[in-house]
Amino acid sequence: MEIKQVTKPVIGVMSPGDMGHAVAAAIGEKGHRVITVLAGRSGLSKERAARSGMEDRPNLEILAQDADIVLSIMPPEKALAFAEELAPPLKMSKKLLTFVDCNAISPDTTLAVQKIIEDVGATFINAGIIGPPPGRGGVTKFYVSGSAEDQLAFLAGDSIKFIPLGGNITKASAIKMCYAALTKGMMTLYTAALVTGELLGIGEELQTEYAGSQQFHWEAMNKRVPFYAADADRWAGEMDQISETFAAVGMSPNLHIGAADIFRLLEKSPLSAETRETLDKSRTLQQAVDIYTETVRSLSTGKN
Repeated sequence: MEIKQVTKPVIGVMSPGDMGHAVAAAIGEKGHRVITVLAGRSGLSKERAARSGMEDRPNLEILAQDADIVLSIMPPEKALAFAEELAPPLKMSKKLLTFVDCNAISPDTTLAVQKIIEDVGATFINAGIIGPPPGRGGVTKFYVSGSAEDQLAFLAGDSIKFIPLGGNITKASAIKMCYAALTKGMMTLYTAALVTGELLGIGEELQTEYAGSQQFHWEAMNKRVPFYAADADRWAGEMDQISETFAAVGMSPNLHIGAADIFRLLEKSPLSAETRETLDKSRTLQQAVDIYTETVRSLSTGKN
């Protein structure tokens, strides 16, 4: 009896950023071909794509022809525009393609992306990614929602946990927004408290108090605050989406409007020129706080 081989779906990943290329590598290890479009991308993105075994396609038209599933993994402020850019190639494609939005966007933005994708005849799935990129220690969780969510069950493995949430399409976005409201919101609170203490001249005393009475938070500050600036640009956009999420259900958006402001402050510091690959791991908390504080002072001087 002849045994028919089941062809694994070809996965498009846009784009090969820090999370995207790590997800692509994990998918490739499961025997899937992973494709992307590198035209106009930075040298770092091209290096990441090569490192993760991604195949380049010249444009989105070819990507839409060759892929069975496309994962959109990019800064949240680009998610809607990318769906609009990909929609015409999806409409021209001769196959029924599935589009998965994996971005940190609000439920309302998710619905807007869904409409764009489904209006051209493609299938839409919503995914919220929680955790570090695959392969960095720990498990990367894909919370997935929508009637076609089972199409992503192939992701499940040692480094990725597939968590289906049911047919309500916005659930995956909702859990991502509420989760990051705490985790990344806390990042900005740490930074704001430390920098404000420095500006008020009680930085040393404040840090001594944190070290003595708030050991959990003090350890987190030392471990993380020196390195936030490298991701501040995309995390600011995420805070915007969280503030929209809160406002839509009658909660105050102001907490995360402020959080976005803090990330945009860090984006203006010299440390924002770093990437995950070039972080100075020897930098101390005090060195980072000094740089952030000087950024505030220089910006304040510029306004006067």
